[in-house]
Amino acid sequence: MGLTASLLAIDAGNSKTDVAVVAADGEVLATARGDGFRPPAVGVTAAVDALADTVTRAYTAAGVDSAVHVSACLANADLPVEEEQLAAALHTRAWGTSVDVRNDTFALLRAGVADPRGVAVVCGAGINCVGMRPDGRTARFPALGRLSGDWGGGWGLAEEAIWHAARAEDGRGGPTALTDALPSHFGLPSMYALIEALHLEHISPSRRHELTPVLFGTARDGDAVARTIVDRLAQEVVSMATVALTRLDLLEEETPVLLGGGVLTAGHEQLDDGVRELLAARAPKAVPSVVRERPVLGAALLGLDRLGADADVQRRVRRHFDAG
Repeated sequence: MGLTASLLAIDAGNSKTDVAVVAADGEVLATARGDGFRPPAVGVTAAVDALADTVTRAYTAAGVDSAVHVSACLANADLPVEEEQLAAALHTRAWGTSVDVRNDTFALLRAGVADPRGVAVVCGAGINCVGMRPDGRTARFPALGRLSGDWGGGWGLAEEAIWHAARAEDGRGGPTALTDALPSHFGLPSMYALIEALHLEHISPSRRHELTPVLFGTARDGDAVARTIVDRLAQEVVSMATVALTRLDLLEEETPVLLGGGVLTAGHEQLDDGVRELLAARAPKAVPSVVRERPVLGAALLGLDRLGADADVQRRVRRHFDAG
């Protein structure tokens, strides 16, 4: 074909990948969706191979075979060295003349703000936080789980709920309705039965995340232990956001704090109220809101920032995804 677009935007999460091909005037020429991006599970080469099918479909639909710039926001790009490795892998594909790789939390942040300024906390399977300023300064965390001091996310909440329920059943801990609620979710009679089923993988480990909504439901019903876990998550969210604001010298300025991911967008009243109350106390000028926009929009806007696109071009891209 020999035709070149202005931008290839990639948002690749653990469960799905979205790409968009954008012209210089902001017209979105094509989009495509593919499978998740999991380098830790399959290796960098195989993960990028999986991206190739999605990118090829988008390029074919757009009638192009390359772009001036590739803006890729990728799950599991948690450290700068990982971003560099993934950028090198993408560059060898010749999808664009230049390539920028960022952690996918930056896509969520950029999708929710009019310019590249603010902080985002995402809480889905795990928890992460990033911040940015228009001058290029960023704040971020390794986000490698307990290894890097993280607590929270669906996996962490489920683990904490199981821990408390197990101790309540055998007498090491205080009583909690989680002792009945967690095994009942899987049709089991006791925490002992649930522990055995999880340990022997009669219940797939991947199903542990199903216990997070059970935790929130139990908290909503007034269980003190469950409510304590939810309060702890609110503390973690606000702690990450406040540290990022401080690092970027934004604590004393009115600044968006965006909340995303399945846990923070599910409308859990106790969690939502807790986050807002704690932010009001620790970062009074922060302006919290939930991000509803598709993260691939953020990947596109980051690419347009890099290309120096004007506000009209950026608005045209945003209108496309708003309409979709």
